[in-house]
Amino acid sequence: MSWFESFVLGLVQGLTEFLPISSSAHLRLTAAFAGWHDPGAAFTAITQIGTEAAVLIYFRKDIARILSAWFRSLTDRAMRSDHDAQMGWLVIVGSIPIGVLGLTLKDQIEGPFRDLRLIATTLIVMGIVLGVADRLAARDEAGGRHRVVKERKTLKDLGVRDGLIYGFCQAMALIPGVSRSGATISGGLLMGYTRESAARYSFLLAIPAVLASGAYELKDVGEGHVSWGPTIFATLVAFFVGYAVIAWFMKFITTKSFMPFVIYRILLGILIFALVWSGALSPHAGESAG
Repeated sequence: MSWFESFVLGLVQGLTEFLPISSSAHLRLTAAFAGWHDPGAAFTAITQIGTEAAVLIYFRKDIARILSAWFRSLTDRAMRSDHDAQMGWLVIVGSIPIGVLGLTLKDQIEGPFRDLRLIATTLIVMGIVLGVADRLAARDEAGGRHRVVKERKTLKDLGVRDGLIYGFCQAMALIPGVSRSGATISGGLLMGYTRESAARYSFLLAIPAVLASGAYELKDVGEGHVSWGPTIFATLVAFFVGYAVIAWFMKFITTKSFMPFVIYRILLGILIFALVWSGALSPHAGESAG
């Protein structure tokens, strides 16, 4: 991998990690469209550490408060009813599904799941799911002629059941094209949470999974065409770009709909299918050398 490739892929990772359009799919597609080798699951997981570092800094006050309350709850029974302490436990509970499935499906994640036809399918299907979820949220918030405004849930309403559902939604993102934020935000909206609450928990829930996945994949760097230098460079680029994107996205979702992302996902999925069916693009482009 050249330094230019690593810069472009780091930029793509930073731009797409927090948007509900799938960063892993865009890394795969960028390489395929450019005629580069598939960067692979290991490169993707490690560069996500960069964007996750942006989450740690952006939500540093929330994270510090949650960690402090959670650690105190281990010895102080009274603290176990504290909302922040409960959030710590719920992040742990919600991380179980992706941890188990990530290890179980490791071979599929690095192989069959990177087929461009599957990516196109998940882009379209999850785009539709996000669109439906967003529409239901908008209807509750706006009310209507024959409907009153329906109050949606916040993170104070989060329990073990919803935390596990969020976790299974996040685990779906093991398939490129699903999108970690897209799946968890969709799940949150369908369960009746506000856009801001669904996004905030989505980002907090991703921290253990992304950091563990990136650390686990460190051993594979340097085995193929991806070396340490470009990987670290791409991770740094992803961090700086990702921080800017998350700050923008958290403001965007308070007043705007997810429909632009829905339309983008569906059109991109259709484009991939058209290119594959016409023979202009191989569904396994770049895999042999990845």
